[in-house]
Amino acid sequence: MAYSYEPHYFEDFVEGKEFESVGRTVTEADFMMHSALSGDWTELHTNSEYAEDTQFGQRIAHGPMTFVQSTGFVYRSGIVERTAIAFLGMNYMDLPNPVFIGDTLSQTMVVSEQKELSSRDDAGLVVIDVTMTKQDGTVVLEGDMKFLIKTKPADE
Repeated sequence: MAYSYEPHYFEDFVEGKEFESVGRTVTEADFMMHSALSGDWTELHTNSEYAEDTQFGQRIAHGPMTFVQSTGFVYRSGIVERTAIAFLGMNYMDLPNPVFIGDTLSQTMVVSEQKELSSRDDAGLVVIDVTMTKQDGTVVLEGDMKFLIKTKPADE
């Protein structure tokens, strides 16, 4: 069950371990809230009349909004709840296809790297490869996310 994963400490993230997110349908409110927060009111995202005449035929989600949805899936899964010290960035991120209002998104997450850090004994680096898809299997985001994750307390 995607929504019931337990928090994982650094030692629990084994390379190759896979997680699945729940699904979430993109709404008009998502578009408006992202525009309001980011200040990005580009017509391709906010003007239906304008967007009808584009190659997409309708408004598309902001690329950064799609990324934010992806990070939300990681956190909503629970695997980094109270164990993530920091999100450290990404080595790459691709947005190969657009997201539209009404699309239902979900995500696969695979641990691609787990690395001890000589500078810390309380945390390590965990890299998670993510692939977000729409309801029909179309990939809308691929990338990797780097996290600083707490090590297990000595008493566990």
